[in-house]
Amino acid sequence: MIFRRFSWRLGVRVVVLVAVLCLLVFLLLQPGYVMISVLLALIASLQVFDIVHLIRRTNRELSRFLDAVRYADFGQRFELKPLGAGFGELGEVFTDIVQRFQQLRNSQEESLRHLRALMEHVPVPLLSVYDDDKVELQNNAARRLFGSAKIERMADLAQFGEPFMQHIGKIAPGERRLAVFHTESAEQRFTLSATEIAIAGRIERLVSLQNIQNELDGVQLEAWQDLVRVLTHEIMNSITPVASLAKTAADLVDDASGKLADYPDAVAELDDVRSAVTTVARRSDGLMHFVQGYRQLTRLPPPARQRIVVADMFNDVLQLTETDHSAGQAICQARVEPQSLSLDADPEMLEQVLLNLLRNARQALTGTSNPEILLQARLNRGGHICLVVSDNGPGIDPEIASKIFVPFFTTKRDGSGVGLALTRQIMLAHGGTVVLGRSESGGAKFTLTF
Repeated sequence: MIFRRFSWRLGVRVVVLVAVLCLLVFLLLQPGYVMISVLLALIASLQVFDIVHLIRRTNRELSRFLDAVRYADFGQRFELKPLGAGFGELGEVFTDIVQRFQQLRNSQEESLRHLRALMEHVPVPLLSVYDDDKVELQNNAARRLFGSAKIERMADLAQFGEPFMQHIGKIAPGERRLAVFHTESAEQRFTLSATEIAIAGRIERLVSLQNIQNELDGVQLEAWQDLVRVLTHEIMNSITPVASLAKTAADLVDDASGKLADYPDAVAELDDVRSAVTTVARRSDGLMHFVQGYRQLTRLPPPARQRIVVADMFNDVLQLTETDHSAGQAICQARVEPQSLSLDADPEMLEQVLLNLLRNARQALTGTSNPEILLQARLNRGGHICLVVSDNGPGIDPEIASKIFVPFFTTKRDGSGVGLALTRQIMLAHGGTVVLGRSESGGAKFTLTF
């Protein structure tokens, strides 16, 4: 309708112009009409100017509208009423179209911000892998996982384990893989899954990393607790009457020895019996104490968390270890960076963990020249608090390193295999991990990560 009006107005102007030109030509051929001819020529010129102006103004406004759409300049307004009837409506249509584009863009930007916020707050790390081996971290969870490490290319992932990098590089869309993620203070297991996205002709693999280490540790811990609970129950049911009968038999042997004092040969034989029965009673008591120790693993209460200043706790622990002369002598140093470092934990449980580790370190340093133990607290690259107990001893044999946190396992003649298993359980109760490593001097290094 609008363009029909424009065509009609333009057609009227052209018809008038043609009529004026025809009349002008006719008068020029007739003598005596000079002034009228000049006037008609002026009118024809004004008509040409009006037509050109109308077309140029219309083209200019149309060009401005198209430029506004092209460059997303949706703040433009189109006032075309001065062009005449119908053009005011055209200007309103242009303005409405531009405003609709603006609303659409605002809606898309809002959706994009919403999706970006969702991606940023998803607890699962997400990273994009491109065909040119470029890697891009997509959310906060991924940036926290890799910490301060610079991740731009596939090769940058090798610092977290060569197999981990290969899994990321080779995982296919729709496939799931299990990968081990190595850091300076922990070893974590992730399930990897990938999906493929094509944007503007560029292929992108979006890889998600689901941390299942806590679930694995929880299931393993529950299995060990069930096993320990069954074993302690069965052992206690069997050993309790043995210990009781052994003590009763020892008392009966003592009574019989008194009555047979006049028979030296019989008394000598009874002494042998007493020795055997006493040995049975002593070993039974030792086994009962052993079982009682393992009951700690199945009766650990939830941690009573409170704010702990790490430097103060280190001072208390070192004072307690100085009074423990049974574990050997060594120079113990504490280092906290920063000094104001603090964490939420159960102070009694955490002190027990540190005392166990320090006692083990002292015992491991027996026979080592210039024995030293370093108790350290710091933040790792991911911003997590790490407590580290390291020594300059001989270290732990790699063949047994994977077994030291298993209940019942010990390398000491008088060990129970409870200490490190309990340490691991306490750390899991705090949502943390304990990892064995090797110190710079070649000794053992235990890292507690919260």
